[in-house]
Amino acid sequence: MSKISKKECIAMLLAGGQGTRLGVLTSRVAKPAVPFGAKYRIIDFPISNSINSGIDTIGVLTQYRPFELHQYIGNGQPWDLDRLNGGIFVLPPYMDAKSGEWYKGTANAIYQNIDFIDNYSPDYVVILSGDHIYKMDYHDMLREHKRNNADCTIAVRDVPIEEASRFGILNLKKNSKAIEEFEEKPKHPKSTKASMGIYIFTWEKLRKYLIEDENDKTSENDFGKNIIPKMLADGQRMYAYQFDGYWKDVGTISSLWEANMDILNGSELNLDDDKWKIYARNNAEPPHYVAPTGKVVNCLVSEGTVINGAVKNSIVSNSVKIGKDAYIESSIIMPGAVIEDGADIRFSIVGWNAVIGKNCIVGETLSHCNPGEWKISVIAPNYNLPANSVVGANEMIG
Repeated sequence: MSKISKKECIAMLLAGGQGTRLGVLTSRVAKPAVPFGAKYRIIDFPISNSINSGIDTIGVLTQYRPFELHQYIGNGQPWDLDRLNGGIFVLPPYMDAKSGEWYKGTANAIYQNIDFIDNYSPDYVVILSGDHIYKMDYHDMLREHKRNNADCTIAVRDVPIEEASRFGILNLKKNSKAIEEFEEKPKHPKSTKASMGIYIFTWEKLRKYLIEDENDKTSENDFGKNIIPKMLADGQRMYAYQFDGYWKDVGTISSLWEANMDILNGSELNLDDDKWKIYARNNAEPPHYVAPTGKVVNCLVSEGTVINGAVKNSIVSNSVKIGKDAYIESSIIMPGAVIEDGADIRFSIVGWNAVIGKNCIVGETLSHCNPGEWKISVIAPNYNLPANSVVGANEMIG
């Protein structure tokens, strides 16, 4: 075996989620592999954040429907992670000489990869989720972790008090960032400091707690339910790191649609940022083409797309074909979809390689809704919607 150089900090990216709330969009792919923003996948964001933060060793823990994700990540070249010393590694569950099992929880997933982490003898480990959209410098968080001589630092953001019961909530000591109490989705939250599911641990300390947690047969092997409360109960040094930038958990159809629309707003989620690029694997496709009959207003349009109809306030991915007299408004059209002549699509998500037949009506124009409550219509990937079909608001087909 070749000798592996020591790393100060490595990242472990939890990307095995099934994403059941995304319905037909995740019936055959893991949630982090779902297309986003015309040319990206959801997983591009935490991977790009890592490399932009100076972290060049990343373990990606996969489980549910991993093929698409494995193929997409490949050798890590699009993110400059095809390296001899470090790089990106796909880490599915495996069987050793004695036994083997699926990842039972977030903590168990890291526990099963202790040997991988030990190979790099890191001082610190960043634990990330593979299904959030945000831009964040983990190096700033690590600097604060070291300044506090912390055992664990948890990224937090303020949420409205009426939404706080949906999150893990941190209660801090008075006039301090030190964590006093952690409550997992409390019915009556005491603060608005919500955990983002982004952790930095001092590896020596986390390693000890992972082993203890694995030996506890009553544990659910989860960071939020087990590891963090146990460390707090033991009086370990736990701190909050305040994050005030854009962040969205895209675990529902409504939130996935909202995050895509936020790109078009420009101010909230700016992808045109040379100082913090989001990198992605892209096919070599010709430039998009807007025909004389086509009209495009406030859209993102990716390569290889041909537009013969009208598109407004929408995200149009690569290799999409849009027919004459088609009308698309406030929608997400994923890669390879075909929208035939005369189709009318509003406030909808059309899955990759789906075909919307001639004169179909999908979705309807919606007025303002509360965040997370948009009634978005969804057409499944690879689904062929027959001509003249009508799909109402909030329907999921396929």
